[in-house]
Amino acid sequence: MLWHALILLGLCPTPFSHAASTLGERDLNSLSSPAISTLAQSPDPSRNLDPTNPASHLSKILIPRAPDTANNTLVRNYIASTLRALKWHIEFDSFVWDTPVGPKNFTNVIATKDPDAPRRVVLSAHFDSKYFSTYPQNQFVGATDSAAPCAIMLDLAEVLDPLLDARAKRVADDALAEDEDEDVADTTLQLIFFDGEEAFADWTDTDSIYGARHLAETWATTYLPPHAKRRLLSPSAPATPLSTIEHLVLLDLLGAPHPRVRSFFPDTGWLFDGLVRAEARLHAAGLLEQGELRSFFQKRTGQEQNLGYMGDDHVPFLKRGVSVLHVIAEPFPRVWHTLGDDASALDLPTLRRWNLIMRIFFSEYLGLRPDENDKRANYLEPTPSTPPPLVRKSDVELAL
Repeated sequence: MLWHALILLGLCPTPFSHAASTLGERDLNSLSSPAISTLAQSPDPSRNLDPTNPASHLSKILIPRAPDTANNTLVRNYIASTLRALKWHIEFDSFVWDTPVGPKNFTNVIATKDPDAPRRVVLSAHFDSKYFSTYPQNQFVGATDSAAPCAIMLDLAEVLDPLLDARAKRVADDALAEDEDEDVADTTLQLIFFDGEEAFADWTDTDSIYGARHLAETWATTYLPPHAKRRLLSPSAPATPLSTIEHLVLLDLLGAPHPRVRSFFPDTGWLFDGLVRAEARLHAAGLLEQGELRSFFQKRTGQEQNLGYMGDDHVPFLKRGVSVLHVIAEPFPRVWHTLGDDASALDLPTLRRWNLIMRIFFSEYLGLRPDENDKRANYLEPTPSTPPPLVRKSDVELAL
């Protein structure tokens, strides 16, 4: 991904529109400390992100995996088999596209917990590594870019799967259905692993984000049959897969110590604040590593504007009206696109914190109950209007 030049709002096609089906900005019920402790303890949030554990998700992904290679297929099959074992619905979006080094085969992996749900919140990352033609650069493994985000996604699916099943059971039970937010219960979790994010030569609009461009175009021109629960879709426009996405969350360049992440789009600032609150409550509960008090997030001022975009997999969706939360370290890690972006670039406490933040954030977004032994009132607390402050270290370098 690269910083693109600032694009004036009036010149960007369908810029930052709200054509996608969303529930709009709303309060996310905050999990209580006991529920957060449950998410933090089981399963171990470090196990699947430990590159020294050969059985971890990260270890299975942390190999050179440029598009249209045997390793790319190996990683793709591992992702699919892991999610298929959870009985998620798996789709492959396969296509051939011309590149500066000739035609290449690409395959996006789409995994959906409940394919019949009328709406989806999407968590995404790219699973390919950057193409290099010669040794030793062709051994590039892209630990932060984006093996670690993919491992976080797989771990999240395993953690939330039984909680999503429990939510479905509660909704199906007439005796408890009145205790549920029906709109939230209609939303499922979908994971997208994009292929071909990286440029083969120099990053341009035509040599980059191959998988995202293909999937966004495909979904924008595919029409869905009527669905009784698609209440939020415009009656004058036929439903497409894009219109059923509430928000697309994109992870990239995560796993190095001392990341700095900011809110890029005001319309998803409230979701960004949900990440900030999740991190703050982890700190308040004493669930972060000792000495690691500095926030991952740059506090919002409320004055942010949509002035342009960073080139990444979210752009084709953003241009078509999908609401986006871009979670990317900026400045980029110093090892970006070098052989140094390997296991040594990763910090396990940082990965653990990202894992816990995502577990809390998506549990709250999807109305899940991590501790079914507690009464509902014990783990739903009012969401504060502003994120509680974090103790921060001063004068700390923002990049690696």
